[in-house]
Amino acid sequence: MTFTTRGSVVDLEQVRSLSQLDDQTREKKQQRDQELAAIIRGEDQRLLLVIGPCSSDNEEAVLEYARRLAALQEKVKDCIFIVMRVYTAKPRTNGDGYKGLIHQPKASEGPNLMDGIKAVRNLHHRVITETGLTTADEMLYPENVALVDDLVSYMAVGARSVENQQHRFVASGLSTPVGMKNPTSGNLSVMFNAIYAAQNQQTFLYRFQEVETSGNPLAHAILRGAIHANGKNEPNYHYEQLLETLSAYDKLDLQYPFIVVDTNHDNSGKQHFEQERIVRETLLNRDWNEKIKQTVRGFMIESYLEDGRQDQPEVFGKSITDPCLGWSKTEQLIQSIYAHLDK
Repeated sequence: MTFTTRGSVVDLEQVRSLSQLDDQTREKKQQRDQELAAIIRGEDQRLLLVIGPCSSDNEEAVLEYARRLAALQEKVKDCIFIVMRVYTAKPRTNGDGYKGLIHQPKASEGPNLMDGIKAVRNLHHRVITETGLTTADEMLYPENVALVDDLVSYMAVGARSVENQQHRFVASGLSTPVGMKNPTSGNLSVMFNAIYAAQNQQTFLYRFQEVETSGNPLAHAILRGAIHANGKNEPNYHYEQLLETLSAYDKLDLQYPFIVVDTNHDNSGKQHFEQERIVRETLLNRDWNEKIKQTVRGFMIESYLEDGRQDQPEVFGKSITDPCLGWSKTEQLIQSIYAHLDK
């Protein structure tokens, strides 16, 4: 077994001293974090939108998107609570491809994780301080959570990570909401086992120390569809599937049942324009069934400045990973959600 050291040991305290929030901004963030927790507990009935680029590959493009999103949040804040996706670590099915800002702070260059850590903190910090929004990121590497947990307000555990015990146990010690996606197989038992583990106390080794967690009652479900061995995707946001998910919640007696519908990935078959239709169908299902309305209260939407995707970072604000809705369609979609909720 061979590991070649490429850099010095990360000094956690030094890293956390970078891009710190001032007292006033920290207070505003804490207020928004309390509102987000109240939404998941069911005390605040606003709809949660976790929305933004598939991957945050370009700092200035992400900031331009964030400024537009913040202005729109102000217009819809009585019905919709927005947390911006600032995803800085990307899972790769076979290990190839762009792995996120933490690996490649410059998307067109090779990996540099020391600079990547600085870039990740700086980007979350800039979104928070320059726009007033709070941010979401994927917990791809559980051991890295301590590098950003003072800045990030919402964590997601992805479909390829949700069965991993370390992800589940680390989630149980976080104070932020954690969304657990169903695995790529679509097996809901895996997702619910992850939620159960995250909501309960755990004792394990973390960063070379024995730790005990308090349990995270804000862990919840994200439905992202499934893909079968033959390559065919199967959505799981339809009416009957939502009822099935609700039934599983009831049987396990978990705290604060809360479902986010991921409108891209295998729910859309990565046909990004389908995200609009998926949102509309889900809103109709909420209208039809009160239990769905009380539990399915979030969407995760992939959106950027430009429609679609590109292989190389040539067009400003266009995804280099999964295809996204462009800003014009994003704005129309959020306004249509608001109109539906406000009627």
